[in-house]
Amino acid sequence: MTGRLYGVGVGPGDPELVTLKAARLIRDADVVAYHSGTEGRSIARTIVADLISPDATEELLIYPVTTGRTEHPLGYYGAIEDFYDESAERLGKHLDAGRTVVVLAEGDPLFYSSYSYLHDRLADRYPCDIVPGVTSVSAASAAVARPISRHEDTFTVLSGTMAVPELARRLADGGGAAIMKLGRTFAGVREALRQAGRLEDAWYVERASTGRERRLPVSEVDADAVPYFSMVLVPGPDLRADAAQRARTVLPEPVVVTNGRLLVVGLGPGPDRWVTPEVTAALAEVDHVVGYGPYLDRVPQRPGLQRHASGNTVEVDRASFALDLARRGMRVAVVSGGDAGVFGMASAVYEAVVANESFAEVTVEVLPGVTAAQAVAARAGAPLGGDYAVLSLSDRLKPWELVEQRLHAIGAGDLVLAIYNPASRSRRDQVARMKLIMLEHRAPETPVVVGKQVGRDGEELIITTLDDLDPETIDMSCLLIVGSSQTRLTAAGGVWTSRSHP
Repeated sequence: MTGRLYGVGVGPGDPELVTLKAARLIRDADVVAYHSGTEGRSIARTIVADLISPDATEELLIYPVTTGRTEHPLGYYGAIEDFYDESAERLGKHLDAGRTVVVLAEGDPLFYSSYSYLHDRLADRYPCDIVPGVTSVSAASAAVARPISRHEDTFTVLSGTMAVPELARRLADGGGAAIMKLGRTFAGVREALRQAGRLEDAWYVERASTGRERRLPVSEVDADAVPYFSMVLVPGPDLRADAAQRARTVLPEPVVVTNGRLLVVGLGPGPDRWVTPEVTAALAEVDHVVGYGPYLDRVPQRPGLQRHASGNTVEVDRASFALDLARRGMRVAVVSGGDAGVFGMASAVYEAVVANESFAEVTVEVLPGVTAAQAVAARAGAPLGGDYAVLSLSDRLKPWELVEQRLHAIGAGDLVLAIYNPASRSRRDQVARMKLIMLEHRAPETPVVVGKQVGRDGEELIITTLDDLDPETIDMSCLLIVGSSQTRLTAAGGVWTSRSHP
């Protein structure tokens, strides 16, 4: 019979924060294993040194490298993978011999812990139990004695190794946050907090719960003296208390300006290089950005910028919110993917203006962007070189019967067809129905371009024919271009449509 593996959390540093269950298992263990840096000193072992039996076998797992260079042919990650494989093999021999193996983990075994990599390699081969531990986040929160989240508030754990713009964007979304993995990353973390407007609320905690604990405002920290075992905490707002205070406060009527202005901007289909200089300049001037969450994520954060994210099917509500900000004198931009005027937010904004006469004084300015059809066409060659039509296959805002009517008209008119919103999780048959309609008007060998995630990670471009198009491979990340009778393939595989028609 094999032994049993335990991943045991020993807490953030204070021996009195070790749980009773963890203490019992450590005392009874046949083998106690723990990690250390290249110097061979284990913080986890130090925490529970008085609990380890003198009869227990101790396995010190020393990392071959923590930072810096390595001679391993596959670099740092290759060296680390080999280390975990070798460590798992060492512990596996004890387990095969029927011994009980306890692997110590600072904090919690499955929260940013070295144990988790051993767990991946051993838990499916041997009986395994996890003993949770007090995390460093909990210890740091106790150190600053400030609630980090309440009620419906969100709490996010972030890594200091993230790029500054991405970290700032996530911090700007509000809610409580903990930022780990500091040390050399601290200066960038502080800059991200500044850009997100949250520097004044942020606290720094070093070696929480130990005799060397330090805590002070992030703005007062010497960036050159920050150790790895430190954390930044940003308490979240007390949403209910804020709401109650607002309810008790009699606010003056908002000042409504007569020259309010709302920008509606297109961010292009993906990469930053496809955002126009005009849009970049506009976003640098506004105080509020409003949009669908994933699109809003693409707007760089900076000090003073307030972000207002919402879901994908509330376009008019989103537009009304932005218009209301603008009529109160705020500098506001609504963001949209691709071009805001092509199945984007521009139409929703005008719809909201018509529906509410109080928005009539707001000037709406639409700034163009690169469309998905342009991006896919450019990747393929020039399939939009002749007359073409643009159609959305979604029937969320129009009946499918109308979509079919328009497909027949486009087919009869021999227009190239660019298709947006071809399919979703709930719309799985519409591409197949489009294909059948177009085959009534087009030859089976008509070229079809399928662009998936164009300009983004996972980009894929497929050149096929109308007859060979597989509807099951199409989802919302795709844009389709169905050629006309004048669409051709080049010898190199490009797709183009003649500007003239015989």
